[in-house]
Amino acid sequence: MSEVLLMRTFEVRGRDFDKAGETSSEIKALLKEVGIDPAVIRRAGVVTFEAEMNVVMYAETATVVFTLSDEDITIEVFDRGPGIADISLAMQEGYSTATDEMRQMGFGFGMGLPNIKKNSDAFTLESEVGKGTRVHSVIKLDDNR
Repeated sequence: MSEVLLMRTFEVRGRDFDKAGETSSEIKALLKEVGIDPAVIRRAGVVTFEAEMNVVMYAETATVVFTLSDEDITIEVFDRGPGIADISLAMQEGYSTATDEMRQMGFGFGMGLPNIKKNSDAFTLESEVGKGTRVHSVIKLDDNR
């Protein structure tokens, strides 16, 4: 059984592009402060940033739960938003429902969910249309990639 070393909860607001990326920056700083391998920090940063941007672009609000144990990092995002109608389609690289406005800001290229999966050792995505989405990512501290 792994021991929890650190746990933090963050709130992310939809459409708040000015604060987008703050949660991932805080998590990366916490991991650096406790001496986690930079390759693992990079992966956790990618997972958190991509999930955070999906919240900012599509959801009303979300709770991000970050847990560091002696074995791994767990990042869970619970959003309240429109949900994802077709998860298998949303997981395809390049698929996006971003608006023209989002694309003009440099977002919405359809790489967010695939990047989260690629940078996770374990990944689950659950969604209910009209309610919201849950992303669960685990990144092992022993980065044998």
